[in-house]
Order: sequence, then structure tokens, then C-alpha cells
Amino acid sequence: MKYVITGSTGHISKPLSQKLIAAGHQVSLVTSKSEKVSEIEAMGARALVGSVEDASFLETAFAGADAVYLIIPPKWNVDNWIEYQKAVANNYTSAIAKNGVKYVLSLSSVGAHMGSGCGPVDGVAYLDSKLAELKDVNVKILRPSYFFYNLFSMVGMIKGMGIMGSTQPANHSIVLTDTADIADAAFEELNALSFTGYSIRYMASDERTWTEIASVLGAAIGKPELPYVEFTDEQSQHGMTQMGLPKTIVEGYVALGAALRSGNMEAEYKANRPAKLGKVKLEDFAVAFAGAYNAA
Repeated sequence: MKYVITGSTGHISKPLSQKLIAAGHQVSLVTSKSEKVSEIEAMGARALVGSVEDASFLETAFAGADAVYLIIPPKWNVDNWIEYQKAVANNYTSAIAKNGVKYVLSLSSVGAHMGSGCGPVDGVAYLDSKLAELKDVNVKILRPSYFFYNLFSMVGMIKGMGIMGSTQPANHSIVLTDTADIADAAFEELNALSFTGYSIRYMASDERTWTEIASVLGAAIGKPELPYVEFTDEQSQHGMTQMGLPKTIVEGYVALGAALRSGNMEAEYKANRPAKLGKVKLEDFAVAFAGAYNAA
């Protein structure tokens, strides 16, 4: 089978591509960076260099594909985050329709059921809705939760302030997903291509409270008493602004934090909790976290 994978050599797209190649499939990997070509070709994939913001490029890239894997890549220097995401989503669905692609696997997120009010997740919710409108296309939506690797952003806070913190209560049980588990699920879906119509798959690796997260990560870095602090939205907004993030990004993350805190973001996941969680647990991630902390 012929697959086109977006996401360049990212945390999910690279291992997914490697798994598909090992299974004997032909893989083309979309990247915006020409310096990635040699790495991609060394994997045994074909590099397609161009931007997902370029509709004509995507139309050419998706030509002849039996299936495509979609991810809206992050872009931090935007004036309007949701409009950027919508533009990419429109380019994807147009390229799929024009090429008659029959199978689509798309990376969405827990919270996309809300449609709006969940910050950056609103963009993937829009893509989900556009894919649902396609005719004669089999679509599988993957909805993982908060990525473990997002916790790496806590390293600087721990180093500088001696605390971990977010805008959720300490006893909030957050759903966590490791990108390795997402890559495994994506390969399972694409290798089999047994999904039909339009369907959603919720997935997660672990579920832990922020108190537990601080305890496990703190122990891994030699700070077993690492305190967890709940910030206000105003404090979070100020901190991100001080870091130099654009207003649209700051507002998006504040909205996401509020949706998570209210329980709205994870409500649909909890109503469709998978029977089996992924293989990577918080204690496994703690090893990588300690490595990043010690290297910082």
C-alpha cells in the first residue's frame, strides 16, 4: 500500500513511518525542511518537501496515495492560531477529495468534541468536522490526551522556582498519553485499513492526579517533596506572555487549561474510556524526564 504521512520526523510520524516501511508498505513523508531529506531517505521513505499551508503542494503530495495520516503541525509565530489551523485543515480535505484518497487517519485530541472553547484543540475539532463531510472516504479519528512530553516544559519551572504547577487542582486526575503509544495505535489502524465510514478512537496511556505526577517526577530527579502549585488563569497568562509567546497562543492555552479544569475537555473521553490503556506509564516517562532535567 502507498501511504503519505504528514508531520515530518516528529514524535509520532517518524516511528509510524518506520513501522509501515518494516511492514512492506511504500511511505512518503511530508516535511517543510529540506535538511530532513537525507534522514527520511535513510529510513527508506520518500521525502516530499513543501508546506501544508500550500494547497497545490498537498494536492500533488497526496496523488496516488491509498491512505494518508494527518497532523496539523504546531506553528508558534502566528497572529491567529485557529485561522492557521483551519487553513491547513481545508488544504488537507481539498487534497483528499481531489485525489480520491480512500483512507484517512487523523490525529485529533481529547476535547475536540467540544467544537470550540478548548484553545488549540478547536483547530483539530474543525478538521474532524471537515473530514466528516467527505464522501466515499473512510476516516478514523485518533483522540489522545495530554502528551507526556508536554511535562518537559516543567523542567525550567522546577529548576528556577522549585515547584511544579498548572491551572488545574492538585487532585485533578489528568489523562496522559505517550507518543509511542499513539504511533503504535496509528500503525495498527493504517496497517490493517479495516475502518469504514467515520469513527473515533479515544486512547490514553495513564491517568494520574497532579499530586501523583509531582511525586513521581520529583522522586525521579531527587526531589521527592517537590510541591505542586495551582496557578490562576491570570498567573498562567502572565507567565506565558513573559516568555514571549504571541497573544493568540497564550489565549489558546488559557482556554485549554480552563476546559481541562472544568472537566469539559475530558468528558467525552470518560464516556468512551478505552478498555485497555497504552503500555507507557508515568513511571516509565519519569526516566526520560530525569534525563532532560539533569541535562538542562
